[in-house]
Amino acid sequence: MALFLVHIIESYELFWAVEKPGRISDVVFTLFMGKSFSLLALCFGFSFFILMDRAAARGVDFSGRFAWRLLILFGIGFLHSLVYRGDIIQTLAALGLVLLLVNRIRSNVLLLTAACLCFAGPSLIAQVIAAASGAAWATGPAMSSFDPGMPLYLHGTLWQVLRVNLWEGQQSKFWFFLEYGRLVQILGLYLLGLVLGRTGFFEDLARSRGWRRIALPGVAVLAIGLFLMREPLRLEFADLGYGASAERAFWALINMWLDLAGTAFWALLVIALYDGRARWLVRPLAAPGRLTLTFYILQSVVFVPLFYGYGLGLYDDWDAATRLYVGLAAAAVQIVAAHWWLAHFRYGPIEWVWRALTYWSADIPFRRTSPQP
Repeated sequence: MALFLVHIIESYELFWAVEKPGRISDVVFTLFMGKSFSLLALCFGFSFFILMDRAAARGVDFSGRFAWRLLILFGIGFLHSLVYRGDIIQTLAALGLVLLLVNRIRSNVLLLTAACLCFAGPSLIAQVIAAASGAAWATGPAMSSFDPGMPLYLHGTLWQVLRVNLWEGQQSKFWFFLEYGRLVQILGLYLLGLVLGRTGFFEDLARSRGWRRIALPGVAVLAIGLFLMREPLRLEFADLGYGASAERAFWALINMWLDLAGTAFWALLVIALYDGRARWLVRPLAAPGRLTLTFYILQSVVFVPLFYGYGLGLYDDWDAATRLYVGLAAAAVQIVAAHWWLAHFRYGPIEWVWRALTYWSADIPFRRTSPQP
């Protein structure tokens, strides 16, 4: 739902072509941008553990089927990316293959160390040093800034959008993931999710209540501090005169740390609510959480044509307040719809297809024999 609000506020990326900064967009981006997708990546690593652990309990090696499952997910993401090139599913699926390798490492300490190294932002630090040293590969303009797709999203036909999203429109996205450290960040979140699963963190939340009470306000203070200091730090770094490329990488590094602190805050907050008397606040999110893949794709199918030029072209007509109200209303509708759907069906439609293809069987139960209350 948080990722959906970000997409709505940025008009499914068209905001950046006709950028109109304002308080609403600033608040939504600060609270959720970079944090919501990180939570998704963290859950991806944890879900990998669940699948592998349950299969191992049955005496089954799930590695090959998990690789096949990722290939199917990559295909689903590819089809989705034709509609909305900002699709994250392809990237999550491709990097998921790394989990099959690191799962062979039995030391959780080693995995956590590797995750911390990923969170340090090694690729961005390397860019800062290289750009400051004048390395040719690091001093040019960002490849992600070249975007042949944007003019077509604004004014092109549906066919033109589908065609450019086959490859050319995707390049700036993949360059962004590479240049701004997102790939390494996702890998670190995968490792952290895997370790949380191995250590039984979610099985017994009572064990972590003590340190979580300290960690939650701690990461909140850290996130606020990074938010308040990032602009002064950017200005101080700019005064060093290392050039625009070094400044861009340094700015991305600070923002990545801010996003990670924000991710930790949201994760710990949701866990604290679930583990206390306020569970009723987060319980309604369980149902749409089980339909994540279906809703993620359906959101694009519905709202991309509303904003893009081949549809209603509302990207420049709706102000930020309107987009926020529409986004909140649509989120509420999805929550209600998810509860109704799961009362009658076991899985979301795309989740069912994904599961059926994973096991290459249509015998996966879909409709409930009797609706649940």
